[in-house]
Amino acid sequence: MPDAIWQKSSYSAANNECIEVRVGVGAVELRESDDPSATVHTSPATFADLLDAIKAGDLDQPA
Repeated sequence: MPDAIWQKSSYSAANNECIEVRVGVGAVELRESDDPSATVHTSPATFADLLDAIKAGDLDQPA
């Protein structure tokens, strides 16, 4: 997947404190922008489940 381009949210602006993602054939990779050596690999289905949980607020913590 080295040819795939890392993307980060437009909400991150110029900050270097965000999660970057890239999608390849059969895999999704995530990394922290300020530590690109630590990369997490997952399946597209698992990544979609994560996004659904985030959007639904299932991972929110009470203040």
